[in-house]
Amino acid sequence: MKLALTDLIERVSRDDAASTRAFYESRPAGVGPSSLQELLVVRASRVVDPTPATRAVEHTLDIEGRSVSVRVVTPKDGDVNGVYLYLPGGGFYMSSAASSDARSMRLADAVGVAVVTVDYRLAPEFPWPAAPDDCEAVALWLLDVAAERFGTTRLAIGGMSAGATLVMTTLLRLRDRVLAKAFSGAVLEAGTYDVSAQTPAGRTIGDEYFIEAYVGHVGDRTLPDISPTFGDLSGLPPTLVVVGSEDVVLAENLAMVARLSAAGNDVDLRLYPDVPHGFTSHPTPVARRAALDIGAWLGHCLDAEPA
Repeated sequence: MKLALTDLIERVSRDDAASTRAFYESRPAGVGPSSLQELLVVRASRVVDPTPATRAVEHTLDIEGRSVSVRVVTPKDGDVNGVYLYLPGGGFYMSSAASSDARSMRLADAVGVAVVTVDYRLAPEFPWPAAPDDCEAVALWLLDVAAERFGTTRLAIGGMSAGATLVMTTLLRLRDRVLAKAFSGAVLEAGTYDVSAQTPAGRTIGDEYFIEAYVGHVGDRTLPDISPTFGDLSGLPPTLVVVGSEDVVLAENLAMVARLSAAGNDVDLRLYPDVPHGFTSHPTPVARRAALDIGAWLGHCLDAEPA
């Protein structure tokens, strides 16, 4: 059998591909902060719209003696078919639940889900295990309250970049509690699954500052709670892996697909052409296509037809 990367890439129309390429040709490539000083400057420079058009409602949960903030978006028509627990990206050090509001509203209306986005604690002020602790706590809270609060027990979980990594650590923690299958599906968008630099894929990002900020104090970074690629991945829900062909973490995501499949899980890969890391947040035709694909996949997992 011959298998080339091109055999795995999703087909998009010629016009959509050209429009997407043109967007990236005119857009400077993003570079993350390389030090705490640069991180603080980036955080301070972020512009926040004081009156955003959003239906998100912020809630502060008291979980195990600490406060964890979440933002909840429900479908415009009020008909909730399921709940999607979303963990945003940002290198473990720049995440913002509010920045996902527009995306959450589109998904809520398209699929009929309530989207619960976690504002987990950020490194380096709160390094590992703060973020996975917060995500696990909200997942457990959701298992307890979903039926009463949202009128459904159909749950799914997803995240982008660092958020996808946290999806995996959360599921592994829940799996060890025999609770992972309470989630009908998981969406992993371009996660980082080895921050130990012990695998060839992991070494491509081994010098990034976010790793030092998140786990600089940890001697063994191959712990599955830090680098899920080293964990026992059996017993997880069906998983959709979404990544671009030009993503710096492409190799990690292909390895994760193989690991999940080898562990006996149902896994679906969607590889999109000529797009980099974080492409699902960019205003391009390929990103809109990916959003439709994610919505359809979630609708199927939750046994709810997309609107």
